[in-house]
Amino acid sequence: MAKLLIINGPNLNMLGTREPDIYGHETLLDIENSCITKASSFGHNLEFIQSNSESDLINKIQQSRGLVDYIVINPAAFTHTSVAIRDALSAIEVPFIEVHLSNVFAREAFRHHSYFSDLAQGVICGLGSQGYLFAIEAAHKFLSE
Repeated sequence: MAKLLIINGPNLNMLGTREPDIYGHETLLDIENSCITKASSFGHNLEFIQSNSESDLINKIQQSRGLVDYIVINPAAFTHTSVAIRDALSAIEVPFIEVHLSNVFAREAFRHHSYFSDLAQGVICGLGSQGYLFAIEAAHKFLSE
C-alpha cells in the first residue's frame, strides 16, 4: 500500500462555479471523492489538499519527504510563476505527475510555460478531472514496477 498526495494550487477551491466553460461543473470535493475511490481501488492511501498560499504548498511538499510515495500536483497559476515550489519538489525526490484541467496550450501564451514539467514524470492537461484519475493509474503502475 502506497501513500499518494494530491496537491492543488490557487483558485481550485472555486471549481464548479469558476469559469465552468473552461474548468467544468465539478467541484474540488467531487474530484477529491473520485480520486479517493480510485486510489482505494488500488489499495493506496490518498491525501488531498488545496491551498491558495504558495508557502502552505511548499511546507506540505517539504513535510512529505520520506512519508509520501508519489505526488500528483495541479499547481494552477503557480505553474507559470513558482520557482520555489519547483525547488521544493526537486529537493524531496518524490516522483510526481503534473495535472491541469484545461489544455494550457490552447489558452493564453503565458500559460504555455511550466516550471514543473521538466521535473515531472509526466504531464496531463486538457482532460478535465479525468486527468487526476489517469495520474493515479500511472502512479500505481510506476509504484508496482
